[in-house]
Amino acid sequence: MDDGRRQFRFGIYPGALLGDERGILHPVRPDDPRAVAEALDELQGAEGEFLVRVYRSFAATVAAPAQTPDGWEAYLGRPGRKVDLVLQFREPTGGRDGWESFVRGQVRELGARLGSVQICEEPNADLPVLDGSIPGVREALVAGVVAAKEEVRALGLSAAVGFNAVPTFGPDAPFWDALGELADRRFLDALDYVGLDFFPDVFRPVPAERLAEATAWVLHGFRHGDLPRAGIGAGVPIRITENGWPTGPGRTEQAQARALEAVVRAVAGQAAALNIEGYTLFALRDADSRGASLFHGFGLLRDDHTRKPAFETYRGLIAELGPRLRAGSGS
Repeated sequence: MDDGRRQFRFGIYPGALLGDERGILHPVRPDDPRAVAEALDELQGAEGEFLVRVYRSFAATVAAPAQTPDGWEAYLGRPGRKVDLVLQFREPTGGRDGWESFVRGQVRELGARLGSVQICEEPNADLPVLDGSIPGVREALVAGVVAAKEEVRALGLSAAVGFNAVPTFGPDAPFWDALGELADRRFLDALDYVGLDFFPDVFRPVPAERLAEATAWVLHGFRHGDLPRAGIGAGVPIRITENGWPTGPGRTEQAQARALEAVVRAVAGQAAALNIEGYTLFALRDADSRGASLFHGFGLLRDDHTRKPAFETYRGLIAELGPRLRAGSGS
C-alpha cells in the first residue's frame, strides 16, 4: 500500500444514465454540460480534490457498454478535479484475453487526470448489469488490480487502485472466501483501497431515526466481517463508492436531504475508527424526475437541472466535514 494518500476525498457520479435490473435507464433530458459543471464547482467549494466517477467497460466477444457519463472531460477544468475511473469486466464468456492490456491502456490514456482506478463494478453482486454476473470475475479482479497498479507505478502517477463490493449479510456468501484464495502477495501489495456500495433505506426499509445506526452497522460489518475473509487488513482504507437515496412516489425531496445528512455524518463519525478515506454520492442528476421506479430519482438535481434541497445539504457537508476529516477527527 501507498500510505501517502490518506486524505479524505468527496466525489459524485456526475451523470443521469444508469442501469437497473431491467437494463439501462436513459435520462429523459440530456446532460447540460454547463449546468453540470456549475453544480460540480459549487459542490467542490474550497476542496483541493474532488472526484467525478466515470464508468468504462471491457468486452471482447460482444459490444461493450458505452462509457458513462458521456462528455465527462468537460468537468475536469477546475484544479483538483480528478477522475474516479471504474473499469467494468463485461466479457460474457469470462475470457480475459485483452483484459489486462485494456486496464493498462486506460491508465495510460487518463494519466495525471486519474484520482483512482476501480477494477470491476460490484463483483459480488450477481445481477445482469453488474460484474458479479460474469464468470471468472474474481480472477479478472485480481489480475486487473495488479495490472493497474503496475502501470500507475511505471508512469509515476499518484492514482489509487482498488475494487468495490456490496454488503453481504451472513457468513454463507462465498465471494470473500473465494477472493481470499486468489489474493496473493502481488494483489495485496497493489491494493490501495476497497470501495463499498450501499444504499440504506432504499432496497430494505430503515426507520429514519435508525438510519445513522444502520449505516454504522453496515460499515463495521464490512470492515470486521467481510474484508478479513479475503485477507484484507485494517490498514487498507475503505471508500464509500456509491451511496444515495432517491426521490419519487412516497419519497420526498426533504426526506432525501435528511437521509443524505444522516448517512454522511455517520460515515464521517466512523472514518477514524474504520479507516474510511472517501465518500462518493450517486448521483448528480435524476434520470426521470416523474418516473415511478426507485432508480429514476437518485439525483441532487432534477432532470431539468434544477436543484433539490439535498444539493445544498451535500455542498454544506463537504464544506464542513472535508477539513475536519483531513485533520483526523470525526463529526
